[in-house]
Amino acid sequence: MTNHYYSENPETAHDLHQWSFELAGKNFQFVTDSGVFSRDTVDYGSRVLIEHFDAKDLPTGTLLDVGCGYGPIGMAVAHQTERPVEMIDVNNRAVELAQENAKRNGIEADIHQSNIYETLHQTEYAAIISNPPIRAGKTVVHQILSEAEPLLKVGGTLTIVIQKKQGAPSAKSKMEEVFGNAEIVAKDKGYYIIRSVKE
Repeated sequence: MTNHYYSENPETAHDLHQWSFELAGKNFQFVTDSGVFSRDTVDYGSRVLIEHFDAKDLPTGTLLDVGCGYGPIGMAVAHQTERPVEMIDVNNRAVELAQENAKRNGIEADIHQSNIYETLHQTEYAAIISNPPIRAGKTVVHQILSEAEPLLKVGGTLTIVIQKKQGAPSAKSKMEEVFGNAEIVAKDKGYYIIRSVKE
């Protein structure tokens, strides 16, 4: 089955939508399509992640948005922090939309296809952020968490959003195991923002 939002090449018929949404104080214009995650609005979890992502104590360097979809998190964080951002997704349709949306909103970002961390353009990052693809399964989600640590600079952070009922406690445990620390920085309507710091 290749019609999931976490498929490399969704086969669902195209059905383009255009709409706007305010994130990080900017009114973004989005084009979305069938076969991508949350195509009708910016999902609540992504909004909470954007609101609680903190870049002020990070080392210098690029931010990495893993599973960027059509681009709301990476674009909002690029606007908010004025840092270079790399955005990756396994879904080629989502990547094309994110590239188009970045141009449409005047956001400069390095946006390309990658299955988790297979094809990265940097060797280390100041922070990794992700609204992980829960429906792709626990193995994929935990791979995003466990393989983040070697890619971060010292003082860099991994920040994710995950619903309590969709595995927040086990994700927090995995992050503690990998990083030696994991903090729940926010809880909102069942969504947890969990952050680990590379020490």
